[in-house]
Amino acid sequence: MRRLFGSVRARAALGATLVVAVALLAAGAAVLLSLRSNLVEQAGTEAERVARTVAAELAGGRAYGDLDLDDETPVQVVDKDGTLVAASEGLERISGTGTNAVTPRPAPSPGRTDGHGGDDRDDDDDRDDEASLEPGEIGRETDFTEGSATVDGHTEDYRFAAVEVDADERGRFTVIAGGSLDAEQSAVDSATTAMLVGFPLLIGVVAGVTWLVTRRALRPVEGIRREMAEITASEDLTRRVPEPATHDEVARLARTTNETLAALESSVERQRRFVADASHELRSPIASLRTQLEVAAAHPELLDLDGAVEDTVRLQHLAADLLLLARLDAGERPADGRVDLAALAAEEAAGRAGVRVDMDGPLEVAGSRGQLARVLANLLDNAARHARSAVVVTTRREGGSAVLQVSDDGDGVPVADRERIFERFVRLDEARSRDDGGAGLGLAIARDVAERHGGSLTVGDGPAGGALFELRLPTV
Repeated sequence: MRRLFGSVRARAALGATLVVAVALLAAGAAVLLSLRSNLVEQAGTEAERVARTVAAELAGGRAYGDLDLDDETPVQVVDKDGTLVAASEGLERISGTGTNAVTPRPAPSPGRTDGHGGDDRDDDDDRDDEASLEPGEIGRETDFTEGSATVDGHTEDYRFAAVEVDADERGRFTVIAGGSLDAEQSAVDSATTAMLVGFPLLIGVVAGVTWLVTRRALRPVEGIRREMAEITASEDLTRRVPEPATHDEVARLARTTNETLAALESSVERQRRFVADASHELRSPIASLRTQLEVAAAHPELLDLDGAVEDTVRLQHLAADLLLLARLDAGERPADGRVDLAALAAEEAAGRAGVRVDMDGPLEVAGSRGQLARVLANLLDNAARHARSAVVVTTRREGGSAVLQVSDDGDGVPVADRERIFERFVRLDEARSRDDGGAGLGLAIARDVAERHGGSLTVGDGPAGGALFELRLPTV
């Protein structure tokens, strides 16, 4: 069960089914209430029509026995004292009208003064009670109640309408007539039965259609999952997941997955090249140092101590570069601090021959003083290797950025190589021909550090014809 409802398809089908079921129940209840209300209102209208017809006959002076009372509709005529004076034939039982009597009381003889004859209109209290209706007038208000009645042995529920009428000398009467609710009950029962039968079928259809539609919609996702599982098992990052020929979320997921695979492949390939290049760069000084030590072991008088120290320092610098790159690749954030970029540039340039510094006041940036010093040192070392005679360092504030430029009067960097030189272990041919060309990590480290500090490092043409490296960092 847990596995079944752990499926997106199952949850979608269940959710859709529940929503439709709730909507159908609410709609069904509303329909039943509306249907019952309309039918009850129709029964009430019919009951009111019959009551007012009888009331009109009373107002016109017709005798109780001559009233046109429908044999199939329960009708009661009650005087002001609650005494039943007329009723429809066949009425055997009635409830809900306030008067349960079904047998009329005999009409009073003419001239009696017991409250039922013509003399009762002379009573002052009676005149006060009937002041709201004029002689021969029928009341405008209709009171509705619900109950049941048995007519000719057949019991039904009714909606009763009560109308008051002033019958002149005979006094005030209340005419009560019923409208059958049998049609309402039958219609409501039929509708309820239809809903009880139809709703489960409709809910089943919705569940089935949702299951099939969701299955079809998620089929590409299953293909993506299957391909990703095979890629994981084979470790072949050149493979890609299938992209549906649609423009929906699944297609975007497939494209994003392929972009992620491409980025992962590029990262792994870059890591492989990095390891290979690092091994190559380490092999030369290690081999040289080993050769010198083996020669010294056999012939101590031939030991090149300066060369051994130089190779050792080269190994030390290379190890430090590799360690810094590893920390940067791991996402190490620069230390939170404030660094005066202009003062740092002056410190790094001090003692270097042919380097001139033009500062435009203090330039405070946020970050690691050690890493930023490494960037400046790498830029100055690179400029010194390529300059003919002079290196110029300038600093200035430009909007919300601190700008540091290092330019030389060398041959510059070809446009085609201006992004390539920032790749790891990349050295242009001219640089490789120099003994102090380095391992090709300096500019890569400088750009990585600049980007970790929220800035950028680019190269262009210098004013003296050489290269111009521009470092931009946000100021604080």
